[in-house]
Amino acid sequence: MDSSIVLFLVQDAVINGAIYALVAVALLLVFAVTRVILVPQGEFVAFSALTLAALQAGRAPATTWLLLALGVLTFLSVAWRGRQKFRARQYALAALSNVGLPLILVLVARSVAALQLGLAANIVVTIALIAPMGPMIYRLAFEPLAEASVLVLLIAAFGVHFSLTGLGLAFFGPEGVRTPALIETNFTLGELLVTGQSLAVVLTTLALLALLGWFFRATLFGKALRACASNRLGARLVGVSTSLSGRIAFGVAALIGAVSGVLVGALSTVYYDSGFLIGLKGFIAAIIAGLVSYPLAGLASLGVALLEAFSSFWASAYKEAIVFAAIIPVLVWRSLFAGHVEEEEE
Repeated sequence: MDSSIVLFLVQDAVINGAIYALVAVALLLVFAVTRVILVPQGEFVAFSALTLAALQAGRAPATTWLLLALGVLTFLSVAWRGRQKFRARQYALAALSNVGLPLILVLVARSVAALQLGLAANIVVTIALIAPMGPMIYRLAFEPLAEASVLVLLIAAFGVHFSLTGLGLAFFGPEGVRTPALIETNFTLGELLVTGQSLAVVLTTLALLALLGWFFRATLFGKALRACASNRLGARLVGVSTSLSGRIAFGVAALIGAVSGVLVGALSTVYYDSGFLIGLKGFIAAIIAGLVSYPLAGLASLGVALLEAFSSFWASAYKEAIVFAAIIPVLVWRSLFAGHVEEEEE
């Protein structure tokens, strides 16, 4: 192995590590606020890439119907749970936010696909279609189970994952897609060829992580999420709505997944079920970080990506097994040396 190969593998690891870092941060956020291990985070990534590819091809993406179906189900769920206390105004607001907004997005997406307004417009529409799915999924699947144990929430998360995977096959089909690069220009850095897409991935990841840091420090909603992550019961006692915090956390996670899908689509072929492996590697990084530390999750993501890159060179047939096995010593160490923590009672 010469230096040029090492540089190429490190570059590949940095690019993949940036994607895994975004997924890991989303998983950490959702778990800290809601105690849900968001197994379907990868579906947001895959659906985003598939949506962008459809828009680039001039077709109305199937995501519009998926979003509309989720919206209708969410409205029915909210209306049923509030049937004893809702008034006409509250029903109208629920219908507008859960059904009216998806209908508007359906019309916008079809118009943008027909007019072929370019990559930037398609990216905006893609993110607008994917991001609302997060709060809808929370209200449908997890809000009714908010007081359940982590194990029950995990089982529900797997149920949502399998449901979205099946819906992805029904809506998008089995064919894989690729999307155009965000930056077409390439340049050399010594022996290394740096693609514009790799630069876009790293810069976008850094910008998004910086924006999240500002959101948590400077905004009221960000501080509410931090309060729920620190102590859900204490947050409720001081007036922070854990339900609203959960919806915001899922919305931010879906937004991160949508941006990740835009970045991933130009790097590799994406299928309806490709998000699971991406989400699983982000989950490994989050576990290494202890599901508590965002900076450590970023470093762990880079470590996972480096292990994957060098494993693909030395033992490509076993690279996935090697990456997944990396979690074993971490779990053994934590089981031996970490103290037992009782689940928070509410």
